[in-house]
Amino acid sequence: MISLIELLQTKNLPLDNYKIHLATGREYPPLDAFLEGKFKEWQEEQSNKNFECKSVLSLINVERDRWLFAGVYKILGVKTGTRASYHYDTKLLPNQDDLIGRVIVRYKREGRASYIWGHKYGKNLEIIEIKPTRISIGDFPGYNKIILSYRQLKIVTSQQEPSWKSALSNIKGIYLISDKFSGKLYVGSATGEDGLWQRWENYAKTGHGGNSELKSLVYDHGIEYADNFQYTVLEIADFHSTDEFIIDRECHWKDVLLSRQFGHNSN
Repeated sequence: MISLIELLQTKNLPLDNYKIHLATGREYPPLDAFLEGKFKEWQEEQSNKNFECKSVLSLINVERDRWLFAGVYKILGVKTGTRASYHYDTKLLPNQDDLIGRVIVRYKREGRASYIWGHKYGKNLEIIEIKPTRISIGDFPGYNKIILSYRQLKIVTSQQEPSWKSALSNIKGIYLISDKFSGKLYVGSATGEDGLWQRWENYAKTGHGGNSELKSLVYDHGIEYADNFQYTVLEIADFHSTDEFIIDRECHWKDVLLSRQFGHNSN
């Protein structure tokens, strides 16, 4: 099995003094940043001087010992950061666009180290898969499997993912927003012309969708608070269903989940 380093050497990428960045994170997952097209900016903000080297080979954790190749970046300099202690200026090296977001490697991390020297560990980056196309948010998984973070919702709607837009535009339904910070729930319904897609697109743009309690949270804490929200579908209905029926089902779920008494529903 060929290693990632062997493949990159065929691209004439400079790997004489480099570190491997094993990118992980919960607050703003690096995979979300990659899917948004913002991984370079995500990586440049560092809490310590982690990139004291000529270049960085970036890998994003996707599952256990599986890592997605996110590119080799040249280090241009470092300065005091604004969102983190240090900000690195980097440049994505040429001749690797056909590999970024497609190559999956296997690497079992030793301990919790996220910044390791390439000359020591690079040979252990075994390629286990090369995807036919660059990784994306993925096709619509089915109504009963939807779990979207706010950032993922923004990716789906801003990129107008066809399978998601088609599926969500053709149903009315009841949805649930879970506040992962407080544990509170919000039950809502979608009855508009473009169904659930229209409703969720509004959430993606505003963070609150016009709902009074969610709006108060966003106004009080900033749009960043919406990063705590998670979206799923409780029940779907076709466009033959009346709005009255949908509202009745919405009330049912509010009663079941006690989202008036203990959640974010105010009525």
